[in-house]
Amino acid sequence: MRRDARRTLVAYDIPDDRRRLRIGNALAAYGDRVQYSVFLVDIGPVKLARLIRQLESLMTDDDSILIGDLGPVDGGDSRCTFLGRRSGIKRDFVI
Repeated sequence: MRRDARRTLVAYDIPDDRRRLRIGNALAAYGDRVQYSVFLVDIGPVKLARLIRQLESLMTDDDSILIGDLGPVDGGDSRCTFLGRRSGIKRDFVI
């Protein structure tokens, strides 16, 4: 993982099934789905810019995507905890 990689939370609200599937597939190429419309992505700034351009090209005015920077991948003071069903993400991790 790059030293400048950031843990990034991406959540989306896409009313159209076809676009929602395309957005989900695009995000799956970059990170892990943690809920139906929420992904956790460890990504550097260049790839993040590429991902944003890709997402914007798939969106319409009816869609919204939230991209939240959770801090450096290699540590920090915040902690996230997942409850219930989850994919390959560790249950607890420090941000």
